Amino acid sequence: MESNLQVAEKVASYLLKINAVKLNAAEPFTWASGLKSPIYCDNRRILSFPEVRNFIKSALSDLVRTLYPKAEVVAGVATGAIAHGVLVAQDLDLPFIYVRSSGKQHGLGNQIEGVLPQGKKVVVIEDLVSTGKSSLSAVDALVDAGADVLGMIAIFSYGLDQAQRNMELAKCKLDTLTNYNILLKQAINEGLLHHSNKATLERWRENPQEWGKGLD
Repeated sequence: MESNLQVAEKVASYLLKINAVKLNAAEPFTWASGLKSPIYCDNRRILSFPEVRNFIKSALSDLVRTLYPKAEVVAGVATGAIAHGVLVAQDLDLPFIYVRSSGKQHGLGNQIEGVLPQGKKVVVIEDLVSTGKSSLSAVDALVDAGADVLGMIAIFSYGLDQAQRNMELAKCKLDTLTNYNILLKQAINEGLLHHSNKATLERWRENPQEWGKGLD
């Protein structure tokens, strides 16, 4: 059985291999929020690679079994974690629901899709966590609907201090398969990132708002 570190390193290696994670300090990416970043993660790409998809499904399922053996429902956060959540729910033989960023503007106006009986113990699956705000919005919706949210498991986290603070304030436990630090080490080990660029990438995470100023 692989250790947590071995799983984290393997997931990081897979993400780099399939170009789900791109690193470019010289020409930073612009997130939807306007934030400049030397890293961009698109975990939807995982779904197109069966070997990677199956490994990550198993790793997520194993974490749910270990951390939340009493989970009764798996909830995916729309849209990136819907497919991953379905795979985990299928593997664990549990009901699945998903949470939209907001209620639909038509029909019943649902924000939560699927059947969620009151008081059910729910584990939330995310594809990635940046600041944590959108992830916690889903948690809030579940709690408002009467769910007992046990915690959240994500494939990848940028490891931003803001995300940690937001999770702590919301009293939501977050675990991830891999993270920014492990990804950087793996990228260096595989010759995809030079040591000289590591300091730049670490400075971004320490203060992402200031890091991107003056790059326009």
